Amino acid sequence: MPLAIVHSRGLDGLSAPEVAVEVHLAGGLPSVTLVGLPDTEVKEARDRVRAALQNSGFDFPSKRITVNLAPADLPKESGRFDLPIALGILAASGQIPGAALEGHEFAGELSLSGEVRPIRGALAMVLAAGGRGRSFVLPGSSAREAALADGVRVLTANTLLDVCAHLSGQAALSECEAVAENPAEDGAHPDLAEVRGQAQAKRALEIAAAGAHSILLAGPPGTGKSMLASRLPGVLPPMSQAAALESAAILSLAGQFRAEHFRRVPYRAPHHTASSAALVGGGGVPRPGEISLAHQGVLFLDEIPEFDRRVLEALREPLDSGRIHISRAARQAEFPAQFQLVAAMNPCPCGFHGDARGRCRCTPDQVSRYRSRLSGPLLDRIDLQIEVPAVPAEVLQQAPDGESSAIVRERVIRARDRQLRRQGKPNARLSGKEIDAHCQPEAAAQALLKQAIARFDLSARAYHRLLKVARTLADLADRETIGAQQVAEAVQYRRFTKD
Repeated sequence: MPLAIVHSRGLDGLSAPEVAVEVHLAGGLPSVTLVGLPDTEVKEARDRVRAALQNSGFDFPSKRITVNLAPADLPKESGRFDLPIALGILAASGQIPGAALEGHEFAGELSLSGEVRPIRGALAMVLAAGGRGRSFVLPGSSAREAALADGVRVLTANTLLDVCAHLSGQAALSECEAVAENPAEDGAHPDLAEVRGQAQAKRALEIAAAGAHSILLAGPPGTGKSMLASRLPGVLPPMSQAAALESAAILSLAGQFRAEHFRRVPYRAPHHTASSAALVGGGGVPRPGEISLAHQGVLFLDEIPEFDRRVLEALREPLDSGRIHISRAARQAEFPAQFQLVAAMNPCPCGFHGDARGRCRCTPDQVSRYRSRLSGPLLDRIDLQIEVPAVPAEVLQQAPDGESSAIVRERVIRARDRQLRRQGKPNARLSGKEIDAHCQPEAAAQALLKQAIARFDLSARAYHRLLKVARTLADLADRETIGAQQVAEAVQYRRFTKD
């Protein structure tokens, strides 16, 4: 049979459209031609496949070989098409039965010896293949992550010979089973009890976790801002199956997912020298950035004023929409980015503004310029903005006496469950109509809100975010309505940038 068709998958953002690898053998001078918008990595497959076939004991046909990757208008990248191309050549030359290819999809890079190497995006491809009724053949390590998806039979292949033996009916490939969830994941993050003092900051962290709110921690060096941020994942509610799969699929696109970490809340902390493309995603072939890798988890920006202004402004849209759309001349891609922002900063360039010992030497103009590196529109999108003061020496010398992450997490889970039952989403993601429906304050609370708007000159966005924080406080207090106490506490968490 001079023509063979092998099913595989490409990657276009988080989606994985089906790709038909068509191999045709014809008479003429021996050559291999690849068509269908292959990039350099795909074009190099002709040499890898030739060596892999010969070193596995197969004959490489001395014919004119044409390989078409359909659809032709979808750019193809990476070495995942090596295995389908090799199988297509073998089927077209009659060395393996072509009929057996129909019930499978294949992806994998080939070494020169015929081993099948791991690929990026295996989980995204298998999720897209659900419902087709085909088995998916993948390299061993890639199959472990892909097996997390339901409804698709994932087979593990270590070498090209293993795949050919399976298709020929000589030795079936083993089915890969999903990795059992690790019950000890609760201890994967540092404990909140280790943070001495900072009662108000711990309270704000609990509120942020309960309602999925963003938070800004401002204080002098060494007060525990980074410690607090690293403990937020430990008090967040457990991820749902759908959320965990979506997060894992994005990490798989970047080649950073480990199956044993499934359901672990992502925690990303890029350095302040990160570029806009590194933070929001980009490249000639769009890849997810840090905000997408932090999807369903925490994005920690330490020393946030030191980030480039244009990089920070790029956060504004995803903070509102939970998605990022990347447009390039030839490619467009959209990635989810429902991350929880935790930012930390010093109160001034030297870090000691307001210190009782008078260590700060910054002028008012220097302090103003430093804080103005965070634009008003960006600050408006940060729900909780609090000061983290220096911890007294006597508190540092005492044994930790705060609540553990497990205790705080129980309260957070109860509050989050109330939100999901009431509106199906965390309070931080409520739309305008949903705020009107679920965040109506009592009369006394409404009067207090009016005073806060006038005194702190709150924008409409800041007002709505204040209401959402108050709604979370009411959920933590097991209240159906928002009272004056919840509004008063919510106002306290927006005072840093208004002083």
